[in-house]
Amino acid sequence: MSVVETLDTTATLAAAMADLGRAARTAGQTLALAPAATKADAIRAAAAAIRARTGEIEAANRRDVAAARQRGTKPAFIDRLRLDSTRIEAIAQSLDAIAALPDPVGEVTKAWTADNGLNIERVRVPIGVIGIIYESRPNVTADAGALCLKAGNAAILRGGSESALSSAAILACLQTGLAQAGLPATCLQALPTTDRAAVGIMLTMAEHIDVIVPRGGKTLIARVQQESRIPVFAHLEGLCHTYIDAAADLTMARAIAVNAKMRRTGICGATETLLVDRQAAASHLRPIVGDLLDAGCEVRGDEATQAVDARVVPATAGDWDTEYLDPIISVKLVDGVDGAIAHINRHGSNHTDAIVTADEAAAARFLNRVDSAILLHNASTQYADGGEFGMGAEIGIATGRLHARGPVGAAELTTYKYVVRGHGEIRP
Repeated sequence: MSVVETLDTTATLAAAMADLGRAARTAGQTLALAPAATKADAIRAAAAAIRARTGEIEAANRRDVAAARQRGTKPAFIDRLRLDSTRIEAIAQSLDAIAALPDPVGEVTKAWTADNGLNIERVRVPIGVIGIIYESRPNVTADAGALCLKAGNAAILRGGSESALSSAAILACLQTGLAQAGLPATCLQALPTTDRAAVGIMLTMAEHIDVIVPRGGKTLIARVQQESRIPVFAHLEGLCHTYIDAAADLTMARAIAVNAKMRRTGICGATETLLVDRQAAASHLRPIVGDLLDAGCEVRGDEATQAVDARVVPATAGDWDTEYLDPIISVKLVDGVDGAIAHINRHGSNHTDAIVTADEAAAARFLNRVDSAILLHNASTQYADGGEFGMGAEIGIATGRLHARGPVGAAELTTYKYVVRGHGEIRP
């Protein structure tokens, strides 16, 4: 059944979803017991299939992009959607990196002997079946599928309708890899339709799905959190900040500020608000704002920022709470590191925030007091990425506080069990 097929009745859709869930549960039980080498072989074979079918994937993506443009989609969204041979090769390389990682399943994370003589181990095991709901970026199909496979989990994928053809072409490569390794193709499946009603059904399938991972904007996350009867790994918006301290090296600060915003404006790790220490206004604010403007970024600033360059647009109260995902940034002066911390804790999304400073005490204060999943010192927020963390790839950046936080890689897609070995002990 095509991922773009429309199922004509609610009953038909519900039945198809139930079949999908049962198949995932059965396949997951097989996958959970698969040797590490078999899973790695499947991922490598999927990477080979992606390389062999680059032309087919590009053709599917061109159709998705053309349809998006006809709908008047924003350029930043188109950038997240678009694939070319370079990006497709990067997807294949990501799969190779995941295949090469140590297998998390069966890892003993802690072992000890209790006072009663029992030998106890805490061992990583697959979660089971993971439902992943994401928007626009077809590479997530490969990353999410491969990470779930590495961690021994079956997955049900629901990519955005705008990337349906691209995602279907990539999923076919993943399923080819599974088949070549002797694993069920149903380890990785997509919803049978782009109908939004299927998402609603998916969120109620607690007997078939163990956890939901949503990756997208506020509307998607809010819907999942409101409707899901299944535990959720929350991946909220990336309202990321970079704070330039008075003790920041100016050359470093200029380079980091431009990279953090402009390297790729449409990713969740892009800086959306730049905070500058008031004590550095005279030395740092003007050159950094000028660099951003010259790079083609619209700067929305407070009064002090507007005063340094006539091209700066006045910021509104809403700008401090906006994830632009575009070449737009809000800029504000704050009273030192404490002012930056207060602003971030009020307006941030607990995703990724950075401080640029040569003052180790200021850095320590920032890193200790900002409550975000990822904190950086003297580095661009664009490093908020599982691949850059050595995880091969990520499903997303979890901003919640339970189970997984930060980049969600293969290890974060496991749970654990306790294995206890005795010597005939009975409890008195």
